[in-house]
Amino acid sequence: MRKEITVTAEPRESRGKNEARRLRVKGLAPGVLYGSNRAAVAVSVNPKELNKILHSNTGHNTIFNLSVQGLEDTPAMIVDWQSDPVRDHLLHVDLKRIDLAKRIAVKVRVLTTGEPKGVKLQGGLLEVITREVEIECLPDEIPELYTLDVTELMIGQNLRAGDIPLGGSVELVSPREQVIAHVVALKAEAAETPAEGAAPAAAEPEVIKKGKKEEEGEAEPEKGKKK
Repeated sequence: MRKEITVTAEPRESRGKNEARRLRVKGLAPGVLYGSNRAAVAVSVNPKELNKILHSNTGHNTIFNLSVQGLEDTPAMIVDWQSDPVRDHLLHVDLKRIDLAKRIAVKVRVLTTGEPKGVKLQGGLLEVITREVEIECLPDEIPELYTLDVTELMIGQNLRAGDIPLGGSVELVSPREQVIAHVVALKAEAAETPAEGAAPAAAEPEVIKKGKKEEEGEAEPEKGKKK
């Protein structure tokens, strides 16, 4: 989804760990800009500006304007990044130029809404299997998210990627049969039912086998006595 956001960046001539450390001391993060059949450019950016984008509703699917001082202004997206696991500081970022006239593939969040009848009336459990799907569309038509209503689901029923309503230029890349959410019986109840039915059948062959062994064991001494 395109947003009216402009992020400034500065080209950097040197690369490597030492250069990255110097940039981080200055409060900047190293990155690289590539794509659109043009040469890659090493840049430094303000990590706070990019973190705001990553933590927004559209997240990494946000298309913003990247202004590289003295070089170019281009629509761009964040395609990969590394963060400090403790401080959540942005350590490195990969930025991709976006051609607004060409289709791109992105992953979009899928949320469920409603309480399934299989949970409310049958005591089942709603399991969300997939939380995002991959689509392909024009950059300006990337949706923020998809929402699926699970209210009508009963135990044993599901909603799949093919059930997601798509619009505009959007085409589904993920398999249509990929399960998004389903309602299942509680595991404790499911395990208890076959166990009760199977116990008598399982016990009976064991008694028969034991009896046969005893009869065979008793028969052998009698044959020996006759000899």
